[in-house]
Amino acid sequence: MAKLRNLSITTPLLFSLPLRSTWAVTPINLNAPIASGGWDDAGTIKFPKGYVLAKNDAKFLYLALDVVGDTGNDTGTNDYFWLTFDTNRDRSITANVDLNYGLYPGQPNNLGRQKYLGPSQWTGLLADPSQSDVVQEFGSSVHASTSHRIWKFRIELKEINVALSWPLSTPYTYFGFRVRSSNPGFTTDFPTDFHKDFTQLRQLVLSRKPTIPSVDLGPLIGSVGLIPTTKINAQGRATTDSAYYHFVENAAFGGTLNLIGNRNKLQNLYAAGNRKYKVEIAAPGGSFTKLISNWSNYRWTGTTYGLESFAPNSYGFYQLPNPAIDYSIDDLLIQFPTTGLLPGLYQFKVTFYVGSSSTELDTQLVRLYIDNHVPATIINSVKHGSEEVSACAIETIGAAPDGVNFRVTANDPEGNLRGVNFYATYGDGLSTTIYSESYAPSKGNWTGFSNKLIPASGNWRPPQSCAYSFVLAATARTTNGYSWIGQNQIHRNLTLLLD
Repeated sequence: MAKLRNLSITTPLLFSLPLRSTWAVTPINLNAPIASGGWDDAGTIKFPKGYVLAKNDAKFLYLALDVVGDTGNDTGTNDYFWLTFDTNRDRSITANVDLNYGLYPGQPNNLGRQKYLGPSQWTGLLADPSQSDVVQEFGSSVHASTSHRIWKFRIELKEINVALSWPLSTPYTYFGFRVRSSNPGFTTDFPTDFHKDFTQLRQLVLSRKPTIPSVDLGPLIGSVGLIPTTKINAQGRATTDSAYYHFVENAAFGGTLNLIGNRNKLQNLYAAGNRKYKVEIAAPGGSFTKLISNWSNYRWTGTTYGLESFAPNSYGFYQLPNPAIDYSIDDLLIQFPTTGLLPGLYQFKVTFYVGSSSTELDTQLVRLYIDNHVPATIINSVKHGSEEVSACAIETIGAAPDGVNFRVTANDPEGNLRGVNFYATYGDGLSTTIYSESYAPSKGNWTGFSNKLIPASGNWRPPQSCAYSFVLAATARTTNGYSWIGQNQIHRNLTLLLD
């Protein structure tokens, strides 16, 4: 298998403070020049040959290595990088877990991934698909007017085990990198020996703080994750604008949810000494009971984030923390798991009290349709003519229009189906789509289909004689407020030979 380049020259570590990413209001276009505005206000740290810039949104980390010391515009791949992430954040090298990114040999804009096996040891390049990407630029930046090498990355958060919705596994990661230039000649590791010793890696703290327009925030419960409560209808499903950070249409909720307060309201309540509140839940058709949950939130200490635990008192009441303190999730009222709840429309209510009394001061109710079930996926049949083709069979396909047809089921009884993709994989990493369908508002609460004939007429013919894996995948139209959750898939394997 292909390997990324391997050199061993290192340079001294300059700083130990973490790199703090800032929120990317709009996704950064890697093909646009770094000076075009997308990287403005990015978190920045210096390294011996330049600067590191970081932004993120709910799906990607945008990282730029602004190598001001690399002023030679090499046309090949003699200039290269390594980019390492400690994906389980244990500050040690974990074989077959931690990731290193680099260039495919001879391909200057093709991002490859490999896993660590040990200190300075890696697997071959991984073949599984990735939405991460790299683009190199040679030009000026805010840090230097002389043209120089700039590496710009888009790293998928789930690929490096970062999820903004769950604070016990985020909001940080550890990273290190190497940049190499053939003109002028240097190889710089930052931090020193990072690929041998993960205790040297730099902490990178991601932002969870997009600015939700105040007009969209609810009066007390401002949002559920990134979803403003004003965008949630009476049926408990959310729809946001198409250009919003997390675009959803008629979406249900699931997973672990964060109820986040309206910042201005919380600041006023705290300043007036009204800091006692309770959270209640009502199941479908049921009455309200106190919602008791324990959670942790990262608090900025001045040099890093440290975990701080929160829980109600013995009477089930919570105490509002100071809104002026910098937490990874600001204004968090409660975090609670919903995985144990049956699907249905639930009501959640937050009530604040006057001082420490039992006199109610302000309250807000939010309805959320909770659904943690995943859609059912069934390959009902594969037929060649009128005959069923069993799994692992070897079937010979005659001249056109001979082929196979399928009956498949992708069903979500709660009406929260988001998309269906039926495709075949074969050969050396090849795939071909057979049928796909996505949600549209006109579908309402889309339940999908059962025993659907594909193709609707005629037959599907394989592109070549080969062993095929037919995969049926379905995704749920369910969000935790930050990203989509819930998917299911099934596959059937057989060999098709073209006569």
